Amino acid sequence: MTRLIATLLVVSLSPAYSQTKLKAVPPPAVRKPPAPPAGPTPRTADGKVDLSGVWVVSGSPNLPSDPSYQPAAKKLYDERKANKGKDDPEAICLPNGAVRITPLPYKFVQTPSMVIILSEGNTHSFRRLFTDGRPHNLDLEPNTYTGDAIGKWEGDTLVVDTIGFNDKTWLDATGKPHSEDLRVTERYRRPDLGHLNVQMTLDDKTAFTKPYTFDRVFTLAPGWDVQEYVCQAILDGLIKP
Repeated sequence: MTRLIATLLVVSLSPAYSQTKLKAVPPPAVRKPPAPPAGPTPRTADGKVDLSGVWVVSGSPNLPSDPSYQPAAKKLYDERKANKGKDDPEAICLPNGAVRITPLPYKFVQTPSMVIILSEGNTHSFRRLFTDGRPHNLDLEPNTYTGDAIGKWEGDTLVVDTIGFNDKTWLDATGKPHSEDLRVTERYRRPDLGHLNVQMTLDDKTAFTKPYTFDRVFTLAPGWDVQEYVCQAILDGLIKP
């Protein structure tokens, strides 16, 4: 143990270490999802729409357009595009947050008190959408990657209000920024067995000049489950994959 600690100290203090660059192991290959099945919308025992299943986004995971940015946020976005995403937090295995997604599957697990979203591609990442009537509580974790998500059912639509973000995530792979004032409102609808529609409204008084709304469609992948994916950031020149 002493030798290990000494080795870590030497590496951490080495000039060569401080000049190395982090790079990520490539993500797993994207599987082609099966055709979504036809059928009626499933429901839970208490009559709620059942969002459970393994879902894959249709089309690009990036936002369909750019939010209307305040000057400072626009400058940051332009800088990220110019440096070709070299500071992408996903590349060093950090959480994607509540807005950014990957083309890999997501598993929804629904209980009477919450909906849990598990990501295959963003390792160790999950979201909890509480539906037990609790209010927002940011006392323990005021600024997190995924925020504090509180949901309620409005008919057959699950409406989720999420606040309490840090500003470390990107809204998509192109580098779109946000601030800690980001508020995300999501509306989840399952119109039939094979489709999940999600409308997202992003409101950020510090980064945006006005709210930004867009839609996503996911298709069900019957028989699939999320697979193990280990995200490993490699220290170029010191640690070999």
